[in-house]
Amino acid sequence: MAQALGAEAKQGLERSCADGANGDRIVSAPGGLGLERIEARFHGNAFEPHRHDTYAIGVTLQGVQRFHYRGALQHSLPGQAIVLHPDELHDGGAGTEDGLRYRILYLEPSLLLDCLDGEPLPFVRDAVVDDPALRDTLLSALAPLDEELGDLFVADFVAQLAQQLRRHAGKPAKSTGRTAWRAAALARDYLAENAERPVRSDELEAITGLDRYQLSRHFRATYSTSPHRFLLMRRLQRARRMIAEGEPLAEIAAGAGFSDQSHFNRHFKKAFGMTPGRWATLVQSATRSVVAQPRDAR
Repeated sequence: MAQALGAEAKQGLERSCADGANGDRIVSAPGGLGLERIEARFHGNAFEPHRHDTYAIGVTLQGVQRFHYRGALQHSLPGQAIVLHPDELHDGGAGTEDGLRYRILYLEPSLLLDCLDGEPLPFVRDAVVDDPALRDTLLSALAPLDEELGDLFVADFVAQLAQQLRRHAGKPAKSTGRTAWRAAALARDYLAENAERPVRSDELEAITGLDRYQLSRHFRATYSTSPHRFLLMRRLQRARRMIAEGEPLAEIAAGAGFSDQSHFNRHFKKAFGMTPGRWATLVQSATRSVVAQPRDAR
């Protein structure tokens, strides 16, 4: 059974009940580099099987969160945390007719690696974690969803989160070594800076000093994904920001670096479990809900 909820989680549950008449929606918090936060409310199945190259770590606030992960059906109850490793296939939705509400953050592995003293990324085998300390740490970043997080807070938050994920992870894998880690970091930075255009393997070879096959192995060992997929996900994250800003879907594909609309739609669904149009509807629904309610009612 889930542990008793802390004060912040209880407040989230109370807000959930107050908003029960509203429909499904996604609310995005003010963005920060490497750390994306959302609140979501759903009835029924929400996300088809998909995978992204970030950690997905959150807290169930209301209802039962039901999802398949690593070949098993999982259920998260109010107050429990979920921890999904980068690039692991999963789906998601409400486990009962009462619906589901949760808050979750998407953490780029590079932020976590800076706290791990050369250790590889921690892999938490139990997707559903009953740990009040982890839950409260997460809520410290997820409770003030309408506030932008400051640099000092983020540094302390990621350091605490790294310790807690270590505690729940199994024995860490062998480190990739400083040279390999540095090459992977150079490639990552280059890809992030050039995400809106095609990047060739020989460009990465030139800046890292490794051949493309060595680099691919070291990049995956470091960030749990491939250079190609990392580049693709940066484009898709840009597309989600453009959707949240209300830009027309017809213009987003080219603006985010995709060759055409069908190419964009296909990769968006594989990464986020729904079409860009569905995502836009949920985000716009949330915006209308916020506008319609006085601030002291939220």
